[in-house]
Amino acid sequence: MDSPPDHRRKLNKVTFLGLPDRVSGSPHLAGLRQSEREAYECILEFLEEEQMLEMDKLKFLSAVDTLSGAVHTQANGNMDDFFPKTVLAKKIEKLILEESTEALVSTVRQQAMLCVVALSQANPPLHLAQKLDLATAGISSIISLPPIMPSLDRKDSASLYSQTIQALDDMLQALVMEDLEPSMVFLQSFLEIILPCLVQSDKVHEQTRILGAVSRILRFICNFTKLAHMAKFSMTGTLMGTLGRLCMSCSLEVSEGASEALHYLFKVLVLQRSVKQKTENILKDLQKHFRGEWLASIQDLTMFFRKYLTPEERADLILVSMEALTDPSRHDVQAASRVLRMILKSSVPDIGKVPEIIQHVYHHVHGATDAAAQETVGKVLHVLAQSYTDEVVLTLFEMDEQSQRGAHKPWEILASFPKGYEVIMEHLLQRLTPQQRARPQEPGCRAKISPLIATRALRELLLEPGRRVEVQAFFPHLFLALLFRISSLLRAGAAQPPVSQGMDPVSCSVEALQTLMRSAGYTDYVSYVHKLQGWELLTSPERHHEGVALLGRAMVVCNCWHTRPVFRLTVRILQDPAHENHMTALVFFTELLQCPDVAAAADEEMIRTVADWFQREEPAVVKLLLRAVEILSRHKNTGKQLRALQPYVLSCCYSMDGSVVAETFQVLRDLVDQLPWQHSAAFLIQLTFTLAPFLEEEAEHMRVMAFEIYGALLAKVSRGVFVFPLRHQVLNLLILLILHLEDANGRVAQIARPTLCHLATLLGWSKLRATFAEKDVWTVLSALLQQEAGRALWFLKQSVLLFRSPQVPIRRAAVWFAGQIIQTLGAEEAGEAEEARAALRHMRADLDPTVSCLATQTSYVLEAKEEMWVASSTSCFCPRRPRKAYF
Repeated sequence: MDSPPDHRRKLNKVTFLGLPDRVSGSPHLAGLRQSEREAYECILEFLEEEQMLEMDKLKFLSAVDTLSGAVHTQANGNMDDFFPKTVLAKKIEKLILEESTEALVSTVRQQAMLCVVALSQANPPLHLAQKLDLATAGISSIISLPPIMPSLDRKDSASLYSQTIQALDDMLQALVMEDLEPSMVFLQSFLEIILPCLVQSDKVHEQTRILGAVSRILRFICNFTKLAHMAKFSMTGTLMGTLGRLCMSCSLEVSEGASEALHYLFKVLVLQRSVKQKTENILKDLQKHFRGEWLASIQDLTMFFRKYLTPEERADLILVSMEALTDPSRHDVQAASRVLRMILKSSVPDIGKVPEIIQHVYHHVHGATDAAAQETVGKVLHVLAQSYTDEVVLTLFEMDEQSQRGAHKPWEILASFPKGYEVIMEHLLQRLTPQQRARPQEPGCRAKISPLIATRALRELLLEPGRRVEVQAFFPHLFLALLFRISSLLRAGAAQPPVSQGMDPVSCSVEALQTLMRSAGYTDYVSYVHKLQGWELLTSPERHHEGVALLGRAMVVCNCWHTRPVFRLTVRILQDPAHENHMTALVFFTELLQCPDVAAAADEEMIRTVADWFQREEPAVVKLLLRAVEILSRHKNTGKQLRALQPYVLSCCYSMDGSVVAETFQVLRDLVDQLPWQHSAAFLIQLTFTLAPFLEEEAEHMRVMAFEIYGALLAKVSRGVFVFPLRHQVLNLLILLILHLEDANGRVAQIARPTLCHLATLLGWSKLRATFAEKDVWTVLSALLQQEAGRALWFLKQSVLLFRSPQVPIRRAAVWFAGQIIQTLGAEEAGEAEEARAALRHMRADLDPTVSCLATQTSYVLEAKEEMWVASSTSCFCPRRPRKAYF
């Protein structure tokens, strides 16, 4: 026989400490019969004997049996009153192990086991360790025997073997009992010892004997409705997995033995864990498959895996099956693969010890050389990753950091299943954006990955080639999620601690973003952004939004196919007013609008979104939106979108923030240049009314921009469209335009003069056009009053309004022109000059002496005119022809 392996040596090891010189304590012999006293004397004689003849061994065992029976019948009997029970148990164990494992020729082994039965019934109870030593000695003594082949000349040996097997069963049944119930703690420990022998043995007769012993002890336990320490029994999954695999053994004996043992394990679970009303029906169904085909057993195993095992037991079953995948035996590998595929075929129930399973995969994935084994390992990893993504990812990173090999195989496996890849990516994406609710996943208190770990996991999966289609589908969501992740980290100061040295969340996110671009086929994009130092800008807290803008602009320049999908997703994100990264989204949104395809795809949903953000009135936000409108105006066929946004642009002229108003004017200047009058007449006309108060703005840069817009706007007007209300509004601003020829800012005067000339053309004032082009303001005003005397009162009202101008030259010219107009008025128009009279009185107190003096003189002229009007009206009663007016 081959030398026993390590586990066999463990089974055969006996730690007999021997007896002290004298047996402690005084025996209580008074209550014993003669035969029992003789048994006591026999035990005393042989207990310390090291070498004993077979006859002496049998006498000793018979004596222990007799004395045990006597102690058992006593009301308060205790074996320790005669001999220490532990010493007797150790002696019996020694006798069992002394028996030959080459052949079964003696009854000593059988009698010793029966003696253990008797000894177990006497008080005190054997300790668990003693029971395990005896059970281990008994089972190892039998499994090592050579096969007993049935034949006529070996009839006696076969009979002795059967009797010995029965004795072993009796001993195990006695040892498993604790008071009146089977102890599942003993069974647990016994199985922990015996199952490795079953798995590692390559001999059919050894496996058959172990399976028989397990089957019979389970059958014995089925007779009890209540089991001691059932909650502590944790070998169910391991035992079920081992037996399930052996059901498919090529040996019929092993297969039948495993199937029978599995049947009784099922019965134990039904009796202990099922609802009583259903127990009988379930047991009947099980009985139909008793000793049936292996497929029936595996189908039952699958059902029990789902309905009767705890999450930890399911994990044990998976682990023990996966251990077999690295077995040298191809048949064992195939059997384990079948078991795993059956139990993971449909929806997976709750599974415990996920990190343990992943660690096993990580360390043994390279050991599975069989193609079926590799496929099964991938299936297990993939199924767990879909249901327990967080735990799988965390464990893989822990393994990567602990391992010196840098194995990348598990990530490759995770990326090898298209549908599972999508599920995992979706979950990681949700973990990356904590404001979203991740899909329901692990029951109970399971580990959850942080956004940083999710980012690292995404990068690992994106590094795996062959998933281009799935990456393309997830690209918009992943791109924006990573971009927003960087923004959140920079805004929060990247407070999240790094996972390992040299790894910070921001750089990790940037690397993941770069990997995403390369995986999607945008290597040129990464290089372009790098060339413009965009990645450095993106990670700069001060210039982060410049980096974001560059990323968006690069997407347009590099003609990325995903530009439109990313834009649509950005619009949907902007529909959430509470989104924490709305500024990043708006910057990116604005840059993407430079793409003609994106601008052409701008729809009502986008317009409503932009309009909603305009109403937030945040200066930084409004500036971005204004730029977006300006970019939109550069594209063709965007008139409808622009018309919807124009009222919001005009409303920005009245912002309390001066920088917003300046930005608005800049955008309006571009809009006036870009928009054709034919499609934008209403907006441009409204703009002339909006600009009116800004033409007198005290801030020079604002006033210059207002005049530039006004001049550019009028330059677009032709005589054919110069009608009411535009004509009226332009005439209403005529005096203002003329007086600003005296503007303190030379640029305003430069704009005003050509604008006046174009206006003269529109009005058909050919003579005045020459005057407007060359003469000073005084000459222009005089010529205008002379030619358009019918509009004198209108001009007077315009002049009076300019009395409030912050510029002295304009106030002076306005007062002077008012005086000129007053001198032309007749008595019948005196009532129309009341407002001018009051304004002039007020202007006499002007801070500028020239204006004050001129206002005083003009007031005197007006008073003199009024006296003349009164005198004229009292001295002449004849009817007077009224003066013709031209309004």
